[in-house]
Amino acid sequence: MNFSNFLLMRQEILLLTITLLLLVSEIFISKSKKSSLVHLAIFLFGIHTAVGFFHIDECSIFGGSFQTNNLIHFFKNVLNIGVFILLLQSADWIEEKIVGENRGTEFFILLFSSLLGMYFMISAGDFLMFYIGLELSTLPIAALAAYETTKRISSEAGIKLILSAALASGVSLFGISFLYATSGSIFFHDIIEVIVSNNLTILGFILFFAGLSFKISLVPFHFWTADVYEGAPISVSSYLSVISKGAAVFILMILMFTIFKPLIHVWENLVYVVALATMFIGNLFALRQQNMKRFLAFSSIAQAGFILLGLITGTQLGTATIVYFVMIYIFSNLAAFGVVQAISLKTGKENMDDYNGLYRTNPNLSLVMMLALFSLAGIPPVAGFFGKFFLFTAAASKGYYLLVFLAVVNVTISLYYYLLVVRAMFIRKNENPIPFFKNKLYMKLGLLITVIGILALGLYSPLYDYIYELSAAFN
Repeated sequence: MNFSNFLLMRQEILLLTITLLLLVSEIFISKSKKSSLVHLAIFLFGIHTAVGFFHIDECSIFGGSFQTNNLIHFFKNVLNIGVFILLLQSADWIEEKIVGENRGTEFFILLFSSLLGMYFMISAGDFLMFYIGLELSTLPIAALAAYETTKRISSEAGIKLILSAALASGVSLFGISFLYATSGSIFFHDIIEVIVSNNLTILGFILFFAGLSFKISLVPFHFWTADVYEGAPISVSSYLSVISKGAAVFILMILMFTIFKPLIHVWENLVYVVALATMFIGNLFALRQQNMKRFLAFSSIAQAGFILLGLITGTQLGTATIVYFVMIYIFSNLAAFGVVQAISLKTGKENMDDYNGLYRTNPNLSLVMMLALFSLAGIPPVAGFFGKFFLFTAAASKGYYLLVFLAVVNVTISLYYYLLVVRAMFIRKNENPIPFFKNKLYMKLGLLITVIGILALGLYSPLYDYIYELSAAFN
């Protein structure tokens, strides 16, 4: 072990350095200039995001506890892009609502600490590193969910999230203990060699799967989602919906395609049932929502069900489609949440009926929201269509034709409720519509990046072939 080995963790080291720099800056910057911390945080994280695209060698350090390869490194870059967009969209809210309460730096420290935990979680080579990363990624978000301390509903969201997370964490740890009992090791490469299909191993896997299903909001572990999304600040809801969920999906995919591959005859049936339940419940409950944050919460639950279509295959094609779909989902959902954030910050309105006639007063925001919803619904030629198409192709390649048919039925259901928002913005009239307003530079830039991502991944997508080549590492 030498200094060059630590440089293989440059993403983790750089993010930790940024966090410490913000902490030191908080001490030395005067109270009247605290808003400059927002610009500093975005600038430093922008550098961090750019540095992430430099090549990194495949490695395994600390005795195999930490590992990385090209696909893991690529997915960390995807998370970085998502967080960077989120920071741009959150900048105005932080400056206007949080900095005045002298809590701006704490927001960034908690957010970056959570992202650091996700780095360790998806690079874990054993269950100890995985669990440490899981806890580090979850606890700061519980604090962020309750960040608007003047609102009772925000405190309620934080309590619900921390209690649900504690239960899910305990269930996962219980499952890990069973897997350790049957294999005699917590290292992934050791478990792969000795894992067998016996009752204790299957029970351990089910408990472990249940714990991670909480973070992904899979049915029946989704009950916390809508309440927490509604009560938490929109930036935090957005983070939970795309960044936290994306990291959990990725680590679950890695583990199921590697150490749990011998149990595929067990978990493919489990994933089949959970996928159907998640798609149907998420879509049917989304039909009833009026609050936009609850609406997007149930939409994200349904999208998690579609992701399982790639997971059930256990193949290289499944790996590539999952990573590609999650990347599209990040751009699409951040675009939708960004519009909701912009409107909420200027007007305080968050209900679907408030969007009536929005196109007449704010056509640009309406177009961004329409593009995001079309992508989430899977309408061509935007990126979401290709994401869902590849997922359906992966499931069909393994003979899951009934599952694909039912998924198409759910796409039709989701199209209906996404069009409800489009109808409200473009067709329905409102005597008191949301007045015209201009967004500041950071919000405009954040929304522009999401629009470029949605269009570019749909109209020009050789990136999928690149992801497919990287996916060979786990198959």
